Amino acid sequence: MSWVYIIDIIGTLVFAISGVLTAIRHKFDLVGSIIIGLVTAVGGGSLRDMLIGETPAGWMLDLNYLYAILLAVILTYLFKKQITRLPKSMFLFDTLGLGMFTILGVQKTLGVGLSIPIALLMGAVSAAFGGVIRDVLTNEVPLIFRKEVYASVCIFGGLVFIGLELVSVYTNLNMLLSIFTVMVLRYQSVKRGWSLHI
Repeated sequence: MSWVYIIDIIGTLVFAISGVLTAIRHKFDLVGSIIIGLVTAVGGGSLRDMLIGETPAGWMLDLNYLYAILLAVILTYLFKKQITRLPKSMFLFDTLGLGMFTILGVQKTLGVGLSIPIALLMGAVSAAFGGVIRDVLTNEVPLIFRKEVYASVCIFGGLVFIGLELVSVYTNLNMLLSIFTVMVLRYQSVKRGWSLHI
């Protein structure tokens, strides 16, 4: 089992938790929560895979992704009080997923031979568009369209990963550092009120 695969499964789990938390906040039933968890976790990756010609989408070929989503639903409902007591719990899980899926998206796109600019875009699609689908389905304005810094941190994190890959042979470490970069930038952007709003 590769390190990349483990990160992908963890990313799926944490994004699904953020989706289920949103569904609970909107008082969706169990089926609605599963659907929102699913689209949040695999929506961006599915869109990326379709755009780069990798079909069926990766999660359809490996049931572990579905198991991770179902585990997220179970954990969120069992420990709903504990999770919601965490300060900004949905933000925490969303930020974790954002960092993980950005770098996985960049790496996968480069792996099929596409250019760096396209890889950066696909990294942002992987990370952000599951949240876009989640927000549309729950009747919220998607974060990517608000004044918060969101997709831009994915682009920057992707650039950090590509830069590190040019100077270092330690891909696993490069991935971890890049994921951490996305998470720190996202956290700081919210804490300090950074915005690209004109």
